[in-house]
Amino acid sequence: MIKPCIQDFTREELGQLIKPAFRAKQIYSWVYHKYVTSFDEMKNLPQSLKEELKVNYRIEPLQIIKVEDSLDGSRKYLFKMADGNTVEAVLLLMKKEQYHEDGSMKHQAKYTVCISCQVGCKVGCSFCLTAKSGFLRDLTAGEIVEQIRIIKRENNIDANRRLNIVYMGMGEPLDNLKAVVQSSKVFSDLDGMAIASHRQTISTSGLSSKITKLGKMELGVNLAISLHAVDDALREELMPINKAYNIKSIIDAVKAFPVNDRKRVMFEYLVIKDVNDDIGAAKKLLSLLNGIKAKVNLIYFNPYGGTQFKRPEPKDMIEFQHYLTTRGLHCTIRESKGLDISAACGQLRDNELEES
Repeated sequence: MIKPCIQDFTREELGQLIKPAFRAKQIYSWVYHKYVTSFDEMKNLPQSLKEELKVNYRIEPLQIIKVEDSLDGSRKYLFKMADGNTVEAVLLLMKKEQYHEDGSMKHQAKYTVCISCQVGCKVGCSFCLTAKSGFLRDLTAGEIVEQIRIIKRENNIDANRRLNIVYMGMGEPLDNLKAVVQSSKVFSDLDGMAIASHRQTISTSGLSSKITKLGKMELGVNLAISLHAVDDALREELMPINKAYNIKSIIDAVKAFPVNDRKRVMFEYLVIKDVNDDIGAAKKLLSLLNGIKAKVNLIYFNPYGGTQFKRPEPKDMIEFQHYLTTRGLHCTIRESKGLDISAACGQLRDNELEES
């Protein structure tokens, strides 16, 4: 049986498992501030406790097996877990460092990290490469947390540096709700990574009953809905899960979801050439989101080998955006990143599986 990893636990839980309880804060500091890779490196812990930790817990649930660097500063990681399964995460450089003329720092670089929560996915979206290999298993909270810890360590991102987290990699976060919520709590602990809940976004394909459940937890996280279509017929074709969670049920759940006064619910709209990129779809989308404090994020479809879908024309994206923004709906076009590497979610893993 594989031992649990220390990253599976909140600081409060560690305080109950490890005595005296104050040791939990010290362990958190070593793990999340100093990025240690072994319990032996925890210098202020007694040897007896180090031995106890080594017997009962792991500290490295993931190993980097491949990294791809993009010219735009994006960096994609393929991680291997103890059971041999692999998952991806992506570091996105959102804003480069800026310096004053005297060489002093003006603005630090800003990062977003896209993380996975499952090996594969049950949802089975027709446009998604992750769905191609089916669903294998959920990640533990610690395996989710470790993606961020490794990426911060490998990129020399100090513990006190904040970044944004998006649960938008492989898997459906609300299908692994318990571990996702647990990882969110670990991320936000002020004695750990201190990544506040308002910097965390959970992206879902629309499991409406679990959106409601998540909302009742009042974690303070942001919500993003992978909508991609404005009528049930097309959405069922693109996303079979729509048969169980139709658009109306999603909209009803979103309207009841607690939203920070300064935030909006994000609706992700993957734009596919000649499928959902016309003004007729834009009109329906405007009507659908009426009364919701929403932001629409238009996303270029990233083609991959074997897919029937095509990347939309820039002029069609701009026209779609213009229609929405001129009618009062906040809408952006997501800048495509990593097009010179395995950009599509699941592509790096798929390439590796084909080579092995």
